[in-house]
Amino acid sequence: MKRREATKSGLTRPESPEMIYRELGTTGERVSAIGMGGFHLGMQDDPAQSIKLIHAGVDAGITFLDNCWDYNDGISEVRMGQALKVGGYRHKVFLMTKLDGRTATEYDKQLEQSLARLQTDVIDLVQFHEVIRLEDPDRIFAKGGAIEAAIKAREAGKIRYIGFTGHKDPAVHLRMLEVAKKNKFHFDTVQMPINVMDAHFRSFTNEVMPVATREGIGVLAMKTFGDSFILESGVVKPMEALHYGLSLPVSVLITGIDKPKILKQALEAARTFKPMSKDKVKALLARTKKAAMEGKWEPFKTSSRFDGTAANPKWLGDDLMGQA
Repeated sequence: MKRREATKSGLTRPESPEMIYRELGTTGERVSAIGMGGFHLGMQDDPAQSIKLIHAGVDAGITFLDNCWDYNDGISEVRMGQALKVGGYRHKVFLMTKLDGRTATEYDKQLEQSLARLQTDVIDLVQFHEVIRLEDPDRIFAKGGAIEAAIKAREAGKIRYIGFTGHKDPAVHLRMLEVAKKNKFHFDTVQMPINVMDAHFRSFTNEVMPVATREGIGVLAMKTFGDSFILESGVVKPMEALHYGLSLPVSVLITGIDKPKILKQALEAARTFKPMSKDKVKALLARTKKAAMEGKWEPFKTSSRFDGTAANPKWLGDDLMGQA
């Protein structure tokens, strides 16, 4: 590591000359443009492998860590907590997790569990997870909704920033931003699918990203490979997909890293990155257009197989709207 960069909070995190660092919206935070996806960090048979992978990523300059309360039944958070509690690693990273709770009560319960698993007193960013239904914004911003608990948690110093995620339809993201504005609330971040297929089908890139960047909301890109489906289409190579995502106005490209080989690939993408020209982007999107049109390679948009909260509605919490 060559230097340390101060953040708005006064904390410092190490930076590597071979990693890209960007501003996280208007938070004043500076984070690595490559983020380690939490789901894949709970899939190893041996917890020591997960911990070693996290340490290797951070040592190489990755400072943004993604996670979620429900990933691998909490194992992803547990292993990340084990990795961060040693060697001062917690102070080297910007830690994010996501909660499913739509009610204040459920949000508080899940937040306490996440804090315990991650072995930290404060989580840098907590996002409302899987905002994939048009009614999700209403539930979150209703009286007794999760937004009340999130704001109180921020005031108490348990979390620092608030965002939301979703993978289904840009209309839902736009509605979440609309409902937030009506309630005079400004999100710090928004996480969404951004990839070479998305540009042609239910496009978060075209519909949500411009609104987020205009409003100073940090854009977190996910599903660069679409859980490998996009690569299986055969129309794009991994490095092309990563460089495309990094060429867009995103703060962080979060990618699943489950083994050293995939970590090496992500680090290589950062090390060799040069913004793609408009002509190169145009040519790449032209190549992917036919495959992308019906959403075949983005099943997280067109099927329910990736909708964890749909399969487990109890994670959302009980309220009058949920019982209707």
